[in-house]
Amino acid sequence: MRIQLQLLMMAAAAAVGCSSSNNGPTAPTMGGGGGGGSAGTVTVGNIFFQSGHNGTKNPAIDTVAVGTTVTWTWTNTGSVSHSVESEGSPSFTSSTIQAGDGKTYTMTFTTPGTYQYDCAIHGPLMTGRIVVQ
Repeated sequence: MRIQLQLLMMAAAAAVGCSSSNNGPTAPTMGGGGGGGSAGTVTVGNIFFQSGHNGTKNPAIDTVAVGTTVTWTWTNTGSVSHSVESEGSPSFTSSTIQAGDGKTYTMTFTTPGTYQYDCAIHGPLMTGRIVVQ
């Protein structure tokens, strides 16, 4: 009888351990499909910005937590110049105009808000948005 009671208690404990309750905070998520990379990675291509996380393109849209560093990486751009230029308010420090594959620009977002950006060379043809929560 004692062994049966112990087995019953172990089974009950296992069942409680397997139940799920998600009452804590969750990481921000992003809509859309594709990508699969980490939040805060953006590809700078020829006449487009593309979110590395969810694949959105022109505008590239990423939702990140406060304190996240976003990295833009120039990929297959050859000698075509591009930049990351903050637009509107709130704003962030814009990048220099750069050409060449593998160039990067990083910015750490410490204040919540929706940050719009484009390319200083291509304007509305290359746009993006960082939502900081």
